[in-house]
Amino acid sequence: MASVTLFSLSKYRHAGSWLDRALYVFSVYIVPFLIAAGTIATLLLLPHQFQSAGAVTLPLHVFDERDAAVTPAAALGRLRDAPTTARYSTQLSETPVWFTFTVPASASIHPTLIEFPSRHAQSLACWIASTMQPLGTADRESVTGEMRAVKAGFSVYLGHLAQPVPIVCSGTFSGPAQLSVQAWDAPGLRNSSLDFQESAGLIGGGLLTLAVFVFVTAIINREWTYVIFAVWLVGNLRLCANAMGWDTQWLDRVIPPDWIPVLRQVTFAAYYLLTGALFSQLFRRELRAIGYRWLLRAGQYVGLVLLASSVVLPYSRFIPALWVLGGFGMSVLIFLLARLVWLARSRTVMWYVASLAIVLFATFSEVLGAAFGLKLLFGGVNTVTAALSSSMMAAFAIAEQMRAEREHRRQAQTELRNTYEVTPIGLFTLDSDGHFVRANPALRAMLDLHKAEYKARHWNDYFEAGAWGALQALASKGSDGELEMGGAAARGTGERRYLLKAIESNGWVEGSLQDVTERSKAIERLRFLAEHDPLTGSLNRRGVEKAIAVDSDEALPWALAYVDLDRFKLVNDLFGHRAGDEVLKQVASRMRAHFEREYPLGRIGGDEFVCVMSDTAIDDAIAQCHELISVLSDAPYQVGNRAFQVKASIGLVECSRGVRVQDAVSNADRACREAKKVAHTRLVTYRKGAAAFEERAEELRLVETLGRNRLPAGLFLVMQPIMSLSAPTESLNFEVLLRMRAPDGTTLPAGKVIVAAEESGNIAAIDRWVMTTLLTWIEKHHHMLPNTQFICVNLSGGSLNDEQFMEDIFALFAQHRSIVHYLCLEITESVALHDLENTQRFISRVHDMGGKIALDDFGAGYTSFKYLKALSADALKIDGEFVRTMCAHPADIAIVEAIVALARNLGMRSVAEWVEDADTLRALQEIGVDYVQGYLIAKPQESAAILAASSAASFVRDAEVVNFIECLSEPEQAMSYGYEWRARVASRH
Repeated sequence: MASVTLFSLSKYRHAGSWLDRALYVFSVYIVPFLIAAGTIATLLLLPHQFQSAGAVTLPLHVFDERDAAVTPAAALGRLRDAPTTARYSTQLSETPVWFTFTVPASASIHPTLIEFPSRHAQSLACWIASTMQPLGTADRESVTGEMRAVKAGFSVYLGHLAQPVPIVCSGTFSGPAQLSVQAWDAPGLRNSSLDFQESAGLIGGGLLTLAVFVFVTAIINREWTYVIFAVWLVGNLRLCANAMGWDTQWLDRVIPPDWIPVLRQVTFAAYYLLTGALFSQLFRRELRAIGYRWLLRAGQYVGLVLLASSVVLPYSRFIPALWVLGGFGMSVLIFLLARLVWLARSRTVMWYVASLAIVLFATFSEVLGAAFGLKLLFGGVNTVTAALSSSMMAAFAIAEQMRAEREHRRQAQTELRNTYEVTPIGLFTLDSDGHFVRANPALRAMLDLHKAEYKARHWNDYFEAGAWGALQALASKGSDGELEMGGAAARGTGERRYLLKAIESNGWVEGSLQDVTERSKAIERLRFLAEHDPLTGSLNRRGVEKAIAVDSDEALPWALAYVDLDRFKLVNDLFGHRAGDEVLKQVASRMRAHFEREYPLGRIGGDEFVCVMSDTAIDDAIAQCHELISVLSDAPYQVGNRAFQVKASIGLVECSRGVRVQDAVSNADRACREAKKVAHTRLVTYRKGAAAFEERAEELRLVETLGRNRLPAGLFLVMQPIMSLSAPTESLNFEVLLRMRAPDGTTLPAGKVIVAAEESGNIAAIDRWVMTTLLTWIEKHHHMLPNTQFICVNLSGGSLNDEQFMEDIFALFAQHRSIVHYLCLEITESVALHDLENTQRFISRVHDMGGKIALDDFGAGYTSFKYLKALSADALKIDGEFVRTMCAHPADIAIVEAIVALARNLGMRSVAEWVEDADTLRALQEIGVDYVQGYLIAKPQESAAILAASSAASFVRDAEVVNFIECLSEPEQAMSYGYEWRARVASRH
């Protein structure tokens, strides 16, 4: 029984499917074909419903009433001499026109009617010429007598005519009117009128239906280009109505005659603009390819001019403007249409082009026919056929575009489905409860998910706790967010990391998933390296600064320890950086093991470490640092089969809340440098309020001041005399020194100013100011310096290594070339040796311009006879440390004697600095030093004092020194002073 039932159901379903297919074929293929074939056969074979024999065009005699108003009798007299014509053009004239014609006798039994088929006729009056009997009058509002409104013009009923009847008429016309007279029998005119109305209904209904269809389609699909097309179809309808003469109505409602001219003008202008807008929207992609967009833009601007003209010009003047401007616009569109047909040959484009081409051709034909009377072109175009044909082709174009869009969507869906399947990123869809709806192969492989498990598996089954809530929160944010989450430990993916993006769509959650475990590990490593030293694992400078910033915001006590390894450089130099790196690792390990608490520990230099001792009182920190010194310094560091002994020095500062990071590190660094100088303690501590804090704070403020300004306020120059020992009263040489006056009026030490300028990077600007100020001063006062042979001025190492500064200085020397010979530029040994070749070039350029060079602080640096031979300096300035103690230490005397002898043998002058007592002065004179400088001679002076002096000796105030200077000019007296000095020195030693 069951098998019989199944067989019956199968048979029924088979029969049902056969019937559905048959109905489908009948509806889709057979019926449309029969309708199309029947329509074509009807149009070709069957007679027209309103056929007529046609009208007889009557010859006319016409003249216009341009001179003065005339009576019908007078007009008839003038008309006898007028030429005969079948059609008369008013040429836009609106003056009354008189015309006469003869109606032949009736050839049929039907009454005779005369038609005046002009849609531009405004009024008409007719009389029987032989008797002047009025036949009636007509205008666009009313008719009288035998006159009637018919089709686009008027008609007059004459009845059955046994013999010809002459008629005289007067009419007024607007626009480019074509006057003609046609004789009809009554049935023929009736059929022609019905045919006219049928055509009007056909074109009106067809175009309005199509316009409504396109408009509704555009609104539903939000295709605003089709809205323009629907409005353009309405404009097409109104132009066709104007051409046929029934534009005086709209939807069977009569438009007031006074509105007609303005309505026609605005319609023409609006249709022009709509055509241009539709063209540019439909073919915007193709127009970019074919070019000439400027030409289309010009046509659009012409349309704006035409629209303005339609509002301000009367109808008779607007029509010529329409011919000119419209002709230009249509020519542009025809040209671009030709380009489109040639270059963009898609079927959609071809249908649209055909539709627009028919309309443009019909309109262009009418314009030419109305303007120039080209009857062949005008008569060859049927406005109804043109409107319907263009609308039908527009419908084909819309259908083709819809088909193309549907095909495009189908291809897009196919591509999307293929992409969904082959993309290496996991894609998924979840329902509102979090269960899987879809998943691509990449996601299924990533999660080991099977299709059969979709509805049974929840999102939380594969990810960390709270994953579904996190996903919902992410999806609610839209497409901008992303989230990283971990796998599920129960499934063995707890170590994995996944990057997730998701959105809400139709109540579902759709998103993508990527396995970013390796990337996450790399990012964590980069984050670690951003704040840690890769060698020791300690914090780097950035990490240390962050740790300090955290403690500086806390109210708890804390301290900062700065650790420096004293002999670490020897390890690198003797055994290589690999051994040094191993020592650094062991140092960091010992430091971490020493502190019971986990203090932030960092390495901020080659062998420099910092420890942020959080929540630690200073006394406790001192005790821990003493122990740390022992831990780091006592036990050797074993590297392979070698053991290295490295000592450590620590600078410890007590810090308070709100301290700046850079200040804390700077103070700890300074304390550590002091600790390195103390051989036994190796620990220097700065407590709160220590003088060192204030001193360093003042230095930092000065650095900031110099760093903010190109040239800080308060700079000025002083000059310290340099006395010649061979002619002390005959020379006035001096050294220019920089000073800076603080805001409180105190004078800052030159050393602090220079160091701060070098730290701030502003030293070159200050040196440039010094040199400019000095040269300007010399230029102004050199005539008051007759005894001056040289003026010393220091240049810093930073400036000498600044190429821009060097170019500026030599440009400045070129401006003051006449006084450069006064300058003696002082450079230190370390600067000279930093780049020997650069120093040689600098000295050579200075000598070429007439200046001099002195090597400053000679003996304090890397003194070498080899480099002295390479540098052609003019003077050696002996370091003041040797000069100040030379009378107490014979070794210093020997050094000074050697330097003086070396300078003399190399052809250089010698200058001794820091001369502070008479014994040192006598010793230097005995040794043979050329020049001396120091407080014993004179302290730095204002420039006015220098200008008022005659020599460096005139500044000396010590009586013993004055007596010594006076004796220098007497050789015997000077020799006795020399013997006394030697005896005094011998008695001391």
